[in-house]
Amino acid sequence: MDRFAIGIAGIVTILALAVLLSSNRRAIRLRVVGAAFALQIAVAVLVLYVPAGRAGVQAMSNGVVKLLDYSKEGSKIIFGAELVASPYGAGFAISALPAVVFFAALIAILYYYGVMQFIVKWIGGAIRVVTGVSRVESLGAAANIFVGQSESPLVIRPYLAALTPSQIFTVMTVGLAGVAGTILVLYFQVLGPLGPQLLPYLVAASFMSAPGGILMAKLIMPDDPAHAAAEPQIEGPITFGEERPVNIFMAAADGAQTGVKLAVAIAAMVLAFTALVALANGVLGGAGAWLGYPDITFQRLLGYVFAPLMFLLGVPWVEALQAGGLFGTKIVLNEVVAFIQLGQEFKALSPRTIAIVTF
Repeated sequence: MDRFAIGIAGIVTILALAVLLSSNRRAIRLRVVGAAFALQIAVAVLVLYVPAGRAGVQAMSNGVVKLLDYSKEGSKIIFGAELVASPYGAGFAISALPAVVFFAALIAILYYYGVMQFIVKWIGGAIRVVTGVSRVESLGAAANIFVGQSESPLVIRPYLAALTPSQIFTVMTVGLAGVAGTILVLYFQVLGPLGPQLLPYLVAASFMSAPGGILMAKLIMPDDPAHAAAEPQIEGPITFGEERPVNIFMAAADGAQTGVKLAVAIAAMVLAFTALVALANGVLGGAGAWLGYPDITFQRLLGYVFAPLMFLLGVPWVEALQAGGLFGTKIVLNEVVAFIQLGQEFKALSPRTIAIVTF
């Protein structure tokens, strides 16, 4: 079957599943879901196929790589220049986690000067005009492009109590679909030699996640017509915390402390889940040996479950099993472990499959 036809079939299948799960199919607003779908396609075409858009994404990617070089200077102070420059410096704790702390501090400084607020307000306004969702939802979606699910609701915190169930579901769905800027840097680091090649895809996916999340949310839980006029009005400046730091140094310190908490949580999560996967593989391998299937693993079982979905997403069938294992690892465990596995297994996958599983 033609790749294009398979891709169309995959899109139709995913949208059909969302409609099937909808809480109120009659309330689905075609203007909203159609505009969100069109916006996601437009962003994809812009950043992946239009020369100017590709150049813009590549410039942002190059900027991230340059910032990572600066983060290594801080790592050298903590771990020593020799260790950072050695092969051991590519380890997760030395290469990836310090970058998370650095980017958290940098983003906090951008908040302090109002840069992030301006960008979020501008992008949120564009999303609202195109899709027709409420301003609260659009601002939450725009914020989630740059910060995580824990921080983005702070933009609309004064209005959360007045949101309808559909609007709350949209905020949560977009949060789950997106990736924080600090985590995007982490993905780049754990991908190893694949990082520079896939960073433009990661940046593109960050922007595509906002309209994509709105699309799925408004299909699964559309707005109740009875609450159509219940949109809270946003007044005053956009804020991201309880109070503004007294100066840039306090902003950087607060951001660094947030980054440390995030880095420790990530390290603990990766350690625990990786060990649990190894345990599961040991148990499955032992049980499989008795049944004549000694090569059975946790990832392979997940691959069997999700291989059909990966095929519908455009992955060649010969690679669908391995891609399904990566996708299943993300769903069952978390995406950090899945990206680490992708960085280890990419040589067995084609560039097309690598791009698809990255998104």
